[in-house]
Amino acid sequence: HHYSGCGVCDQCRGGWAQMCVDGSTVYGGGNGHGAHADYMKIPANTLVPLPDDLEFATGAAISCGTGTAFGALRRLNLSGRDTLAGFGQGPVGLSATQLATAMGARVIALDFSDERLELAKSFGADVTINAKANDPVQAIRDLTHGLGAEKTLDCTGSPDARRAAVQSAARWGTAGFVGEGNDVTIDVSPDMIRKQLTIVASWTFSVVGQAECAQFVVDRGIDVEKLFTHRFKLDQADEAYKLFDQQTTGKGVFLM
Repeated sequence: HHYSGCGVCDQCRGGWAQMCVDGSTVYGGGNGHGAHADYMKIPANTLVPLPDDLEFATGAAISCGTGTAFGALRRLNLSGRDTLAGFGQGPVGLSATQLATAMGARVIALDFSDERLELAKSFGADVTINAKANDPVQAIRDLTHGLGAEKTLDCTGSPDARRAAVQSAARWGTAGFVGEGNDVTIDVSPDMIRKQLTIVASWTFSVVGQAECAQFVVDRGIDVEKLFTHRFKLDQADEAYKLFDQQTTGKGVFLM
């Protein structure tokens, strides 16, 4: 669990160190030690046991990406009765597609990249939509008898995708935001109030949630490692980040 806090506030005691009332330390990309090294120094209480059946690379995905998607789907209270429209099929979005399929939901995957949409199909998406070539809201309504999706999830942080996630949700539906950054303008009355819409936000996961995600992956036999479309050595970091900036791949991993 790549956060630490004071350890004594209600948030820390509940396993949500990233929400510590005194501020948190974020490891591997925040204000704590980075992870692009042979070793990193972290507090022992941030460690989460890895099930014996999982490889370390899978554990890395669960620690950031797959776990983030799992936490968001839990916040959405997703079930097999739902259609999920997932906006963005990067590492978090692909993970949401894979996990939602395992939870029994029908998945509509949206992205601008045809390469990522092909990946989404292999991860279990029932339908894929290129949101650049199509009106995503209308496309989702067409696929849901004009009703919209019971659950929608924006993994991009894009204002347009967030707005579409709200507008394409069904009456009494739930829209989730997990992608960070940017502002969005929403017409509150038609898009929220008169649909009785619920909006939830999700910021990664708790220590308990991370362990639950790992066990869910084991119990369902989910092949998380297929998320890694590219593997690199640490001295290839510059090449790796240039590739990821193209936003056409799955997740990358540095192997030591």
